Amino acid sequence: MSVWLPGAPCTPQACVQATRTRAGALRAVLRLTAVALLLLAGIVTAPLGGRLPASVVRLWCRALVRAAGVRVRITGTAPPTGGLLLVAHHISWLDVPLLAAVRPARMLAKAEIRRWPLAGPLVALGGALFIERDRLRALPDTVARIAGALREGAAVAAFPEGSTWCGRARGRFRRAVFQAALDAGVPVQPVRIRYRLAGGPPTTAAAFVGDDTLPASLWRVASARELLAEVEVRPVIAPGSQPDRRALARAAQSPRAVEPRWTHAALVA
Repeated sequence: MSVWLPGAPCTPQACVQATRTRAGALRAVLRLTAVALLLLAGIVTAPLGGRLPASVVRLWCRALVRAAGVRVRITGTAPPTGGLLLVAHHISWLDVPLLAAVRPARMLAKAEIRRWPLAGPLVALGGALFIERDRLRALPDTVARIAGALREGAAVAAFPEGSTWCGRARGRFRRAVFQAALDAGVPVQPVRIRYRLAGGPPTTAAAFVGDDTLPASLWRVASARELLAEVEVRPVIAPGSQPDRRALARAAQSPRAVEPRWTHAALVA
């Protein structure tokens, strides 16, 4: 099994719970239409690249998630400039714009995403670092490309589990991507993402796992009511504070950071 392609036991049949209260079909269609329009706007403006202020990119990412009917609560901040490796557990396709709402970054993405309608071209235009997950020989080159981007001062966002999990369970952070941070001498910023129904317990309704299809996941999210994404930006792990990539991965996945406590939260209505 490739280090980029670990398996997750989560499946939509066993893990993904339907929300009890649903928005009407018309509301879901309107939400998905708004998402598509925002994606098209992103594709049109993507060639502007770094000329767009980071604040505009963050606002667009929050708007994209909100258009799908999901409220966003973010606590903590990331360094606004300089090389930075953003890492998070992976639950949903929503995780990508949520990380970019923390700090715009080059996404480490599986090559298959290139073929996704609308989102694929947008991710490519956004400077994604695509990986061939089933080619172990490509690993050193991929790590070198990530380290190069970090040395140039870019933020790179990655999901070190290598696969989506439903949120009830989590996978182990793979070590390869942390080697890039060590090689580049940049900090690592852990981010915790959790989905819940507003006022209720965590939910797996937003999960995109196993043989789930993107259209099915999009519809499930758009038709849910009062879905809330909670994003906790943890303190950075300074370069040189961990002796090797194994320790760095372990520190980024520290159990102490798994269950967030929300203080001074900023809620995007």
